[in-house]
Amino acid sequence: MIDYTNTTALITGGGSGIGKALAEALAARGAAVVLADVNAAGLEAVAAGIGANALPVVVDLAKPEAAAELIERAFTWRGRLDLVCSNAGIGHNKKIKNEPLGPETERLFAVNLFAAVRIAQAYLRVLEPSGARGRLMITGSENSLSAPAAVKGRGLGLYGASKHGVLIAAEWLRDESGDALDVHVLMPGAVYTPLISRGLPDPTKAPPQIGLIMPEQCAALALKGLDLGLFYIPTHAHIADDIRPRYEGVAAALKALGLR
Repeated sequence: MIDYTNTTALITGGGSGIGKALAEALAARGAAVVLADVNAAGLEAVAAGIGANALPVVVDLAKPEAAAELIERAFTWRGRLDLVCSNAGIGHNKKIKNEPLGPETERLFAVNLFAAVRIAQAYLRVLEPSGARGRLMITGSENSLSAPAAVKGRGLGLYGASKHGVLIAAEWLRDESGDALDVHVLMPGAVYTPLISRGLPDPTKAPPQIGLIMPEQCAALALKGLDLGLFYIPTHAHIADDIRPRYEGVAAALKALGLR
């Protein structure tokens, strides 16, 4: 189990949902936490609940310069940055065939994908002078791996594309930066965050097939995955079943083409 005593962790999207749960779980295990979010009110409430070991930072990660400024501030606070949870993300429910690819879509990719890459780059830059090893967990999604059976038809194509981008970028980042950084990808299924609660005020009314869990359970699985040194950290068993059609489809195509 990782000892978080006297460590510093940065959690983006820390004002609610999975980010809030991660911050509270890390603080309970002894970490000082930097909480970043665009939602100032939510951020202040979470920080107040944690106390002196929390530093709230209001930031809009859609802005290209924001990631580097945030990493620098988080590192400067206590002179170290042991864990970065690049968790901030936004939802999007528009079918690809109807999507105008305007500012809303650009913000989707800016927050969900490009901010994670910029955070990783900035984190490596602050680690380099000291030679310290860092740990980065990026929040992807079950949509990083497939079109999950339980949510087909809901217009999550571009959201899924942004989260698939997170996964492949993290896989390459692990290949490129393994000497300086431990990289992990959290891949949640349905978690009761504000993205879901706005349309589902009562979580007990959730369709059973989506397997809705609470943020605290997601955070517990995330930290367990870090403790175990896992790169892929899924939260739902059905994720393996959802991947299978892609694997089987590629295998069938290889056979049809005479390549195996």
